[in-house]
Amino acid sequence: MPPRNARPPDEECLPRATLAARQGERLQALLRIVLESNAFYRRKLGAAGVDGAGVTRPADLERLPFTTKAELIADQAASPPWGTVPTYPLERYTRYNQTSSTTGRPLRWIDTPESWQWMLDCWKAVYRAAGVTGRDRIFFPFSFGPFLGFWTAFDAATEIGAHAIPAGGMTSEQRLALIETLAPTVICCTPTYALRLLDVARAAPDRAPPATGAVRTIIVAGEPGGSIPATRRRIEVGWGARVLDHHGLTEVGPIGFECLEGPGFMHVNEQEYIAEVIDPATGAPVPDGRQGELVVTNLGRLASPLIRYRTRDLVVRTGEPCSCGRTFARLVGGIVARADDMVNVRGVNVYPAAVESVLRAVDAIVEYRCTIRAAGSQREIDVDLEVRAGADAATTAALAGQRLRDALSLTVAVRSVPAGTLPRFEMKARRFVVQRAE
Repeated sequence: MPPRNARPPDEECLPRATLAARQGERLQALLRIVLESNAFYRRKLGAAGVDGAGVTRPADLERLPFTTKAELIADQAASPPWGTVPTYPLERYTRYNQTSSTTGRPLRWIDTPESWQWMLDCWKAVYRAAGVTGRDRIFFPFSFGPFLGFWTAFDAATEIGAHAIPAGGMTSEQRLALIETLAPTVICCTPTYALRLLDVARAAPDRAPPATGAVRTIIVAGEPGGSIPATRRRIEVGWGARVLDHHGLTEVGPIGFECLEGPGFMHVNEQEYIAEVIDPATGAPVPDGRQGELVVTNLGRLASPLIRYRTRDLVVRTGEPCSCGRTFARLVGGIVARADDMVNVRGVNVYPAAVESVLRAVDAIVEYRCTIRAAGSQREIDVDLEVRAGADAATTAALAGQRLRDALSLTVAVRSVPAGTLPRFEMKARRFVVQRAE
């Protein structure tokens, strides 16, 4: 397991009043730039009657309109391919990424070297909180496509002096063999793929269990699993390593991270972001301790800025201090759910994270898929399970059905399917399938 963390830098431990003052200064600088050079926000803020003069503190953001993903997609459709969000002439931009598009049309996002460096600095805060240093070897077991997250993680790893090991274009068996050969101390991946590698390792009787290897830290992102206790526990036991969750979005950048001192609590990097929590229905502020939607303003990605961006991530914020010394606000349980993912089934609101928290607690379940289907005027849930070799499939399915019924107050149809039936994922998993009515 990783050692206890060294004290964070002073910039991450400022008194809250000092932090808010610095955020206000950065916010004023951001507004000056976008009102002068950014067509999207000059138009948007002008329509709202905002000139930036009265916005000097984080609390003043409430005077500004929200920005939504739907707006950005419409902007790119109207002014292809980049939309009007880029602040500077296009010849200054050197990086291209796009969202994973699991819920619709992808957003295309470009960055200048300066904005890219800002994101690398944000990732360095992730590594710092995880106790990762230049002495580590960091393994990246995924294909490097246009998804932003682990490109920035990879570049930041080299900047802190760590040995960054790319493992794209390889099978899971080949990646496990490379892990055994090179003995990385840190892995960056999705929670799903950390579990997938464990399953592949168990299927090879001559392979040493991953828990006996050198990996001591696994930084996960892209899914809520890293903050789901049952999923976290399964990964930590299987790898003999500490799991630390991270949150970010392609269009916003690396927002939050766990530290070694507070498992289950995710710091928001308030040195570089202003975070709000709102009622997703009304847009009104939500007090600490109550669930709401996370809204973020990035203070340093000036080339492609987002102001009051509605992430659709549901969180519970707390201002209680962390023993690590950071004074940043924290999110209890990380990202609780996605507002976009909620499905109403017979009057009950069902979130994918709630289903995962139940099923990952059943050790015999290797993989699952949840299908929401129309049944007349209502919806029903069907769950398919793959069960570990040697476990009783019928008993496991019955246990899963009972636990889902207790947790969701719904009767759920659960059945076991043969091994290898369900899909496997490297990046964001799609285990929650909603069938649309004909």
